[in-house]
Amino acid sequence: MRVNKKYSCLPAEEKGIHIINIRAIEDIGYDQHESTLLNSLSKNPDADCKYGLYFRDGKRKVDYILVYHYKKSSAGRTLVRRVHHNDSGARSAKQDQPLPGKGVQLEMGESEPHVDYHEDDKRFRREEYEGNLVEAGLELERDEDTKIHGIGFVKIHAPWNVLCREAEFLKLKMPTKKMYQINQTHGLLKKINSVIQKITEPIQPKVAEHKPQTVKRLSYPFSREKQHLFDLSDRDSFFDSKTRSTIVRKGEGRKKETTLLNKRRKCGKYGITSLLANGVYSAAYPLHDGDYEGENVEPNDRKLLCEEWASYGVFYKYQPIDLVRKYFGEKIGLYFAWLGVYTQMLIPASIVGIIVFLYGCATVDENIPSMEMCDQRNNITMCPLCDRTCSYWKMSSACATARASHLFDNPATVFFSVFMALWAATFMEHWKRKQMRLNYRWDLTGFEEEEDHPRAEYEAKVLEKSLRKEHKHKETDKEKLTWKDRFPAYLTNFVGIIFMVGLTFAIVFGVIIYRISTAAALAISSTPSGRSSVRVTVTATAVIINLVVIIILDEVYGCIARWLTQIEVPKTDKNFEERLIFKAFLLKFVNAYTPIFYVAFFKGRFVGRPGDYVYIFHSFRMEECAPGGCLMELCIQLSIIMLGKQLIQNNLFEIGIPKMKKFIRYMKLKRRRSLDHEEHMKKKQRYEVDYNLEPFAGLTPEYMEMIIQFGFVTLFVASFPLAPLFALLNNIIEIRLDAKKFVTELRRPVAVRAKDIGIWYNILRGIGKLAVIINAFVISFTSDFIPRLVYLYMYSENGTMHGFVNHTLSSFNVSDFQAGTAPNDPMDLGYEVQICRYKDYREPPWSENKYDISKDFWAVLAARLAFVIVFQNLVMFMSDFVDWIIPDIPKDISQQIHKEKVLMVEVFMREEQGKLQMLETWKDKDKKKGENCNNHSPRLSRSHSGSLSSCHSYPLDV
Repeated sequence: MRVNKKYSCLPAEEKGIHIINIRAIEDIGYDQHESTLLNSLSKNPDADCKYGLYFRDGKRKVDYILVYHYKKSSAGRTLVRRVHHNDSGARSAKQDQPLPGKGVQLEMGESEPHVDYHEDDKRFRREEYEGNLVEAGLELERDEDTKIHGIGFVKIHAPWNVLCREAEFLKLKMPTKKMYQINQTHGLLKKINSVIQKITEPIQPKVAEHKPQTVKRLSYPFSREKQHLFDLSDRDSFFDSKTRSTIVRKGEGRKKETTLLNKRRKCGKYGITSLLANGVYSAAYPLHDGDYEGENVEPNDRKLLCEEWASYGVFYKYQPIDLVRKYFGEKIGLYFAWLGVYTQMLIPASIVGIIVFLYGCATVDENIPSMEMCDQRNNITMCPLCDRTCSYWKMSSACATARASHLFDNPATVFFSVFMALWAATFMEHWKRKQMRLNYRWDLTGFEEEEDHPRAEYEAKVLEKSLRKEHKHKETDKEKLTWKDRFPAYLTNFVGIIFMVGLTFAIVFGVIIYRISTAAALAISSTPSGRSSVRVTVTATAVIINLVVIIILDEVYGCIARWLTQIEVPKTDKNFEERLIFKAFLLKFVNAYTPIFYVAFFKGRFVGRPGDYVYIFHSFRMEECAPGGCLMELCIQLSIIMLGKQLIQNNLFEIGIPKMKKFIRYMKLKRRRSLDHEEHMKKKQRYEVDYNLEPFAGLTPEYMEMIIQFGFVTLFVASFPLAPLFALLNNIIEIRLDAKKFVTELRRPVAVRAKDIGIWYNILRGIGKLAVIINAFVISFTSDFIPRLVYLYMYSENGTMHGFVNHTLSSFNVSDFQAGTAPNDPMDLGYEVQICRYKDYREPPWSENKYDISKDFWAVLAARLAFVIVFQNLVMFMSDFVDWIIPDIPKDISQQIHKEKVLMVEVFMREEQGKLQMLETWKDKDKKKGENCNNHSPRLSRSHSGSLSSCHSYPLDV
């Protein structure tokens, strides 16, 4: 039952009716059927406010929503009043009048509900906080009569004067009336651009914001004194919904000490951040523009984004970045713009990677070392892979592994490593230029991030510290947290991170033990086919175990990184985000790449030799690389972890987990839902629908998965040239998946202004530099590229690779085996073995210094180190040259920025000239009127002294 509007603004005494009588009528049950009949005959009031997008008057737009839990009285349903706030009246009597829509207090005679002091405290905080919002000029409306029982909503509207005030304080650049032509290309470039536009027209999104602009409005920081400069022809659309929600959430006060929703006054001390943390409010969010699917849905930006961006059917089209920025803000727009640039840059890298792979396939039959390994006529007998249970084996049994290794270990991979290092540098420069173009288009060229406000947790700690000092009768100046206050947290962070890194190493070590023990167990197999597939089986299963562990630890490390950051109590949200990113990236980097680093740089390096092997726990022998090298195993490790991580963690989790959470919330709300027919048939308001969506958790997870993928593409690309191709395929899906999640699955995030991607750019540059060093070591120490070059130019008799395999193998006399380590079945190959071979550069058993490291080893090692130094410095120089030769700011953009400054100066010069001309005109009029007054007779002047004085009484205000 609703209260009549004509009574809504009057006190209860002046209405001539007692609320208790209305409640009594309702309790009798009269309005149960009658009100349904009346509602069915009357116009639906929800349609006037577009189902929650506007206040009940249908005129004031809802800019922000606050959500809270409340407990209904058992005496009857809460009487809900939807009354509109008057800005002037509500401000003067905010403590006397309840918020519109608030439940009416029970009068005498009704049974008082059980007192819950915790709920009373929350209600008091809400009332005080909402009163402060009204004082700040915002208009509020409450709604507790919703389909979600026990949930109340406070709708916030920012009137024009508040929007203007806060836009001026925020220095928001708004479009002025002045328009100017954007410099267009001429001659050959113009023809090329027109051809490119015609070719790419089918892959352009059908969005007005995406069309090329020839005219741009001059933008200037908003000022109330200079409103005549701005295009205010349509005040309703001057501040769009994204800007309005930003102003409400982030609008700063005159001294830049508070925000509209974070007002901390002497009477309140509560900001929205602390109120959300303490459970006074359960959520705070801006509304989506409307529905995105349905037959009778009105056109809106959300629906357009869903059709032209968040759909898998448009995967081949460009992203409507300007519309994304208009709807979600600059920070999210920059993320999707960066992701789009990264995905586009993966196209040439994928093409070159495919060419390198095809080159390996085409030359595999011409590769002499693999042909020698597969030639059974060589009759090379290899030493056992494990003690006792393993027997001697023929090198030709590893033929398939050797041929497969050539696909990734060939001279073209060296070229590809150099190419990818230059690609990474070019990508970074291309992104900087794209970022400057977006800054110009989005009017962020002169934007500087405001000083962030202290977090609620930081202020609580500072307050606790000042209270302790007051208790000890010490002088308390402006307190702040020092390193001494944070020392326990820093110590906990250091110990925690060391422990987590140690845990990762321990798990990798456990997988190594699994590989060694499983290889020994499978080697007992009597079938030759079983023995030949031992390496592949062990490698594949170990990598799958690593993948599962990585996915689990990723989630654990994310939670631990957040907890470690929270106990540090960073001062601002920016500091909190940067520290969280650093810890999460460090832990996840170690987690994802430790198994790969082990295979690339440690496996097979500390094995020892036959007769003197290195043992773990005196029982497990360290595993060796295959005769073809460890590069093939590195490729398997990298491909399975990369593809599995992308498929399971990035895509399956992003689709499955949000849908599962949404289903759980739906089932909970369904259990709470009343069986009342009227409530059930009522259409949900916009804010109710958005409340059921998943809260926005920030861009850190989105960036993190892409940064880890960037590491897979660049760090070990020498071992897996197809990594860019798989990354490209994943990103094509990832863009649309993230877009669909933002548009349909998440609450609308508060728009945040940003001119760059922040700390992520520095992380990308660091990975790009590290990739050069790692690829140099992979080519030099993991692959056989350097040993082949050394053999070809120093030891080959005929200038070919014939005899290379024999050159890399050393000989061992089986009589020198340690007791208890010789094979149990030495006649497994059908003949007695006296000399077996193993991969190493050592002296033969018939030498004076048998089994010592030979001179060949030192020659190869010197060549490897020389290659690392040359490769690293050469590629670094080339990357820096690319960085230097490509300007960060495109020439046309710098010209346009300069043109904007000149035009703005001209506008102000004209305005000042107009003021001076007006002032001179008024002075001339003043002179003429003075002369006319002086020409009057003295008698007339004395009798009309009032008229004389009135000649000079007009104002001279401009």
